[in-house]
Amino acid sequence: MATVKTKDGTDIYFKDWGTGRPVLFSHGWPLSADMWDEQMLAVASAGYRGIAFDRRGFGRSGQPWSGYDYDTMADDIAVLMDSLDLKDAVLVGFSMGGGDIVRYVARHGAGRVSKLVLISAVTPLFMKTADHDGPDKSLFDGIRAGLLRDRPQFLEDFNPLFYGTDRGQTVSPGIFRQTVQIGLQASLKATIDCVTAFSETDFRPDMAKIDVPTLVIHGGDDVVVPLQATGALAAKMIKGARLDVYEGAPHATTVTHKDCLNRDLLDFIAE
Repeated sequence: MATVKTKDGTDIYFKDWGTGRPVLFSHGWPLSADMWDEQMLAVASAGYRGIAFDRRGFGRSGQPWSGYDYDTMADDIAVLMDSLDLKDAVLVGFSMGGGDIVRYVARHGAGRVSKLVLISAVTPLFMKTADHDGPDKSLFDGIRAGLLRDRPQFLEDFNPLFYGTDRGQTVSPGIFRQTVQIGLQASLKATIDCVTAFSETDFRPDMAKIDVPTLVIHGGDDVVVPLQATGALAAKMIKGARLDVYEGAPHATTVTHKDCLNRDLLDFIAE
């Protein structure tokens, strides 16, 4: 397997398809690089180099006890970017992965980056606080408790919300099975710790540090990461960002609206 080793000795797995301008994909919770296969195939077929990695603790990467905070995860991306000597890269982050790429740019600069794409992302802040109207902390407490009680069943129960099948979307049973299978590859510790990371990390200070063209894509019917508290706000806070709302779309637009998303992604890369 292709891996790089981080500063604390954790192996980070990545897949590397095609040649040309690099497009780096950061996956959502609790998945792995495999969630990006449709997008990876699209960009590689269009003459780009698609690279998708498994976040520490997930997929085929190492499962350390600690390091499930956005500073460390951004540093992991920096190791990967530097090791592969990626330049003029387009960074694409889904859900939790949007935080990875935003923190990477804020922490390491955009010297290797030309554009950002935030898809259904948790940025700039997910959880409700005194000055932000997001989901209440009790929701995330319930997620952590559900994972501890019965992770396989929790993941199965999460699928309809993730894909919007409880609200009219159609997804095959095979996709549901694959999603649970990928989620169960992850470390339980990482899965739980990352709930805290993606719900509580405040990326609002990072927004002003993004100085590359940014596309924000979000489902208008996303009940997992609500549009107004995240994507719509991120587009306002990032200078020059463009917001594309997929009306009626759920959280997992990479699957339910993959043809539209792939087309929009390729068009943005080519601009």
